[in-house]
Amino acid sequence: MFKVLRDWVQRYFSDEEAVVLAVLLFLAFTAVLTLGGMLAPVLAGMVLAYLMQGLVVALERLRVPGGVAVGLVFALFMGILLVFIVVVVPLLWHQLITLFNELPGMLVKWQSVLLLLPERYPHLVSDEQVLRAIEVMRGEIGKFGQWALTFSLSSLPLLVNIMIYLVLVPILVFFFLKDREMIGQWVRGYLPRERALLTRVARDMNRQIANYIRGKVIEIFICGGVTYVAFVVLGLNYAALLAMLVGISVVVPYVGAVVVTVPVLLIALFQWGWSDQFIYLMAVYGIIQTLDGNVLVPLLFSEAVNLHPVAIICAVLLFGGLWGFWGVFFAIPLATLFKAVLDAWPRKEPVVAPLL
Repeated sequence: MFKVLRDWVQRYFSDEEAVVLAVLLFLAFTAVLTLGGMLAPVLAGMVLAYLMQGLVVALERLRVPGGVAVGLVFALFMGILLVFIVVVVPLLWHQLITLFNELPGMLVKWQSVLLLLPERYPHLVSDEQVLRAIEVMRGEIGKFGQWALTFSLSSLPLLVNIMIYLVLVPILVFFFLKDREMIGQWVRGYLPRERALLTRVARDMNRQIANYIRGKVIEIFICGGVTYVAFVVLGLNYAALLAMLVGISVVVPYVGAVVVTVPVLLIALFQWGWSDQFIYLMAVYGIIQTLDGNVLVPLLFSEAVNLHPVAIICAVLLFGGLWGFWGVFFAIPLATLFKAVLDAWPRKEPVVAPLL
């Protein structure tokens, strides 16, 4: 047993750079896992600065001075943030409150629809099953009401956290953009001089993560915007709220689109029933999802993520359980990082004795 373990260690950890890389990955993972809550504004600032760094570099290639390029990109970021706070947030909040107020009426209507099922399909649905389904719906609505009451009572600390984010994150984004070279040199100063493996993994992951994160953010905005316009044109209620859910759903591959279809379908059924308007809406929604998966994604992501669907789902479940939304958002890059490290990891092949 000890010989097998010793041979395994010698095969995979005989290279000093491999040991250093393993220690750095372990320390980074532990720091984010234990200090992620306290350092959340810093992590959010790093992600946003990373997203905008490509635009700064593009402006610098056009011979725009570095300070001016950072100022222009930061002004664009602040403008988008201001529009989101002044326009989008009040609209989403208003539709959320309206939906909450109309939930009892929706429940009554769905009860009347469900009670007709045993009469029309007595061999498929019984009265007991319908009554049990109604009780489950009432229980879920009651849980949602309790959550809303608890949320309203504890909203003051949440508002304080939001204010902290609104102040700290823009400041951090500005300094991460302005001093990115100095920060990079400071970090490299603490790394070993011989770091060919680290450089190779970092270069590969920088290319893949940049492509994925920027493409995913653009996909969220395009899917959400196109869906909002389509829902408004068709006259669907809660268009902004549902469009936001559709945009966020692209973060979770395979599962997100299926899950977000349920509220879209239920609200459309409550508003129109089995009518031509409902069929038009679901057809348009299906076209948007099809174009997203078959046209938009190949255009945005220049490098395909070479991961099996099972690996992607496992990564979403694992990192989402550890870090919530950010874990879900970075699940695929983190899984890609893990795969890149495994592919680049130096291995000492075992010596095979010659046959006599």
